[in-house]
Amino acid sequence: MWLNHAYFKYMTGIILALICIYLLTLLDAFSPAATIISTLFYPILIAGFFYYIFKPVVRFLAKSKFIPLTAAVLIVYAAAAGLFYVMYRLLAATIQSQVSKISSNLPEDLKQSAKEAEKTIEENNMGMVSMSKIRQQASSFFSELTSAVGNHATEIVSTITGAATVLVVIPFVLFFFLKDGHRLVPFLMKFIPSDHQKEGKKILKNIDQTLSAYIIGQITVAFTDGVLMFIGYLIIGLDYALVLAIFVFLTAVVPFFGPLIGVLPAVVVSLTQDPVMIIYVFIILIVVQQLEGNIVAPVVLGNRLNVHPLTIILLLIVAAALYGFIGMLIAIPLYSVLKVTIKNFYSFYRLRRIRT
Repeated sequence: MWLNHAYFKYMTGIILALICIYLLTLLDAFSPAATIISTLFYPILIAGFFYYIFKPVVRFLAKSKFIPLTAAVLIVYAAAAGLFYVMYRLLAATIQSQVSKISSNLPEDLKQSAKEAEKTIEENNMGMVSMSKIRQQASSFFSELTSAVGNHATEIVSTITGAATVLVVIPFVLFFFLKDGHRLVPFLMKFIPSDHQKEGKKILKNIDQTLSAYIIGQITVAFTDGVLMFIGYLIIGLDYALVLAIFVFLTAVVPFFGPLIGVLPAVVVSLTQDPVMIIYVFIILIVVQQLEGNIVAPVVLGNRLNVHPLTIILLLIVAAALYGFIGMLIAIPLYSVLKVTIKNFYSFYRLRRIRT
C-alpha cells in the first residue's frame, strides 16, 4: 500500500518537522539561539580565517621536539606582531598622509569636478536637462541621508562598540584554535559509528584541505592584485595610490566582483584628477585581471576547488542579495565544503551498495 512506502514516510516526517519549526518561530523560541549565533559568528569567522593562515607555520614549528605547540603559537603571535609593527613603521606615515589628504581635499575636488561637469552640461545640453532640478534632487538625497545617519546614531555607536569587542576577543579565540585545533577531528569522530570511522575521517580531512586551499589561495591572489594595482597606479601617477591599492587588496578577497568593487574609489579619485585617468585605471584593472586569471590563480589555487566560474558568479550574486559582503565572503568556501561533503557521502553510499 502507498501509505507504507518509504517516500511517503520521509515526506510526512519532513512536513511535520517544518510545521514544528514554523510554530516554534511564531512563539519566538529560536530567539535565544539566534542571539547566541549572531554574537559568536564574527569572532569565530574571523578567527577561523586567520587560523588557516597561521596553521601551516604553527605546525611547521611544532614538528621540532624542542618547541611545544603552545610555544609555537606564541612564536607565531610574536612574529605577526613584529611584522605588523614593521609595516606600521614603513607605511603608517604614508597611509596617514594620504587618508588626511583624501578627507580634506577630495570633497572639495569633487565639488569642483561637479561644477565643471554642470557647466559643460549647461553649455551642451540644449535645454534637455534641467540643472536646477538635478541640484534639487541631489540636495534632497543628501538631506535624507544626513537625517537617516542622525536617526541611527545609536545603532552606529553600538555597531562600532561591538566591532571593537570582536577585535579584542579574536586573538584569544584564535590562540585556542591554533593550540587545540588538532583535537577537533578526534572529538567529531566520537559521534560517528565505528564502521564509518574511515569515511568520516576522510570527509573531515577533505573539508579541512578545501578551506585551507581556498583561504590561503584567495589571500595570495588578493595580495598580488593589491601589489599590481599599486604599481599600476604609480605608473599612471594616480593620487593616493597606496590607500587605493590597500582597498583593492581588502575587497579582492571576494573573487570576480571584489576587484571591481575595489577599483571604484580609484575611479572617483581619477575624476577629480583628470577624467582621462579613468581609462588608464580600467586598462590597469584589465591587465591585472588577465595576469591573475592566467598566471597567479592557476598557480596558487590550481584546480583544487574545481568550481565553474559561472557557478561562482551566481553564488556571489545570491549571497550578496541575502547577506551582503559577508555573504559574498563565505559563499564560495561554504559551497565547496558542501560539495566535498555531498560528493564523499555519495561515493560512500555507492561503495556500500556495491558491497551489499
